Amino acid sequence: MAEILPLKAWRYADYLSPQIEELTAPLFDVVSEKQREKLYENPLNSIHLSVPNGPIPAENARKTLQMWKDQGIVKQDLIPGIYVYYQYFRLPGEQKERCRKGFIIQVKAYDWEEKQILRHENTIVSAVNDRVELLKSAQIQASPTHGLYEDAEFELEPYMDAAIGSPIYELEDYQGVREVLAVIHDAQIIKKFIDFIAKKQLILADGHHRFEGAIAYKNSMKGEFLEAKWKAHDYHLMYLTNALGKDLKILPTHRLFYGLEMVKEEFLEKLSDWFDIKKFPDPDELGSYAFHVSKTYGLVIGEESYFLKLKEEKFKELDLELPKALQELDLVALHEVLFHQILGLNQQDQRNSNQIVYERNFSRCIQEVRSQKATFAIITRELQIEQVLKVCHSGHLMPQKSTYFYPKALGGLLFASFNQEEFNYPYDAFFNQTEG
Repeated sequence: MAEILPLKAWRYADYLSPQIEELTAPLFDVVSEKQREKLYENPLNSIHLSVPNGPIPAENARKTLQMWKDQGIVKQDLIPGIYVYYQYFRLPGEQKERCRKGFIIQVKAYDWEEKQILRHENTIVSAVNDRVELLKSAQIQASPTHGLYEDAEFELEPYMDAAIGSPIYELEDYQGVREVLAVIHDAQIIKKFIDFIAKKQLILADGHHRFEGAIAYKNSMKGEFLEAKWKAHDYHLMYLTNALGKDLKILPTHRLFYGLEMVKEEFLEKLSDWFDIKKFPDPDELGSYAFHVSKTYGLVIGEESYFLKLKEEKFKELDLELPKALQELDLVALHEVLFHQILGLNQQDQRNSNQIVYERNFSRCIQEVRSQKATFAIITRELQIEQVLKVCHSGHLMPQKSTYFYPKALGGLLFASFNQEEFNYPYDAFFNQTEG
């Protein structure tokens, strides 16, 4: 099944550890424009590698990384390790602190057809191309993607709990999340992780574009470094968490639509063919409304808001050739009915459309509609992890931006090199360990 390796991470030099909070950055697909501009002001912030600026961003990332190496700003750990990564957080209205436990490793960048790593979402082509260019130029990965494994007995957790007691970093990030990073260097314990994951299929929770970029980069490097048993371009930086852990949280991602060509009355009339529509008294309250029933949504358009409930019988008449796991999903129905049947955008059009924007922040949805930048917003329910697992095992895909696993992993805590010389190590040692 899935093959993982420990990694010889590049990290900020020890003298910069007290400043680590100012050196980390949100992932490229969630960092806002304002956050970005503020982070760019710090010449040492990791955003210069993850979301490089300027007319030739990939080349700028390469030059920045080389300068940081030359000046000792970043240094490579001498031996590989498994980096234990705990995120402590609270959701709005909660008093009890949650903890999502996981670890960062290198995983083989399997092609999707190999079914060792399963995906659940479509990707947007332009975002993948940007990632490939960055990998080729800078040969570094500044943030891990997020993968899931299933461990009903929590076999790996005691080793992680023991390691996290001696952290490398402990900080509060831009989300208000307490981030703690530690490392395991013990070869026998590392082997336990390798052996455990070797029996598992992994599920990609977050970072579909970055992982697809890693696959494309790997395939572009075929024929290179043939003498090396372990090839840097075959591996990818990933943060793995237990899909059965109680603190794995998925938040909803809402939909904004820009440039609707029909008037509001005509749009509502077309919606009424497919949905039962009920006026909702206050748009600001939709964000806290509990959508208990499947295939129900909020609509904000102009100064008004509505409650939408899909007419299930009419949806069934479409007779979509989809497995039950997909037909049960709110977002599959939403994309098929609203964006395809009503607005005429097929699946490919939706993937490439600049009219559809995915937004987690409810307040921003309201603001975009009220400012008349967006024509309308669709407020969605959160997914359950059981639904994601069902879809992955069905072999089919959800619409893009179906899940928002919270909290997001943080960029800049460590870096993984694709440079073969920096990657080289006798990794066989971790596969040939005997119990002591």
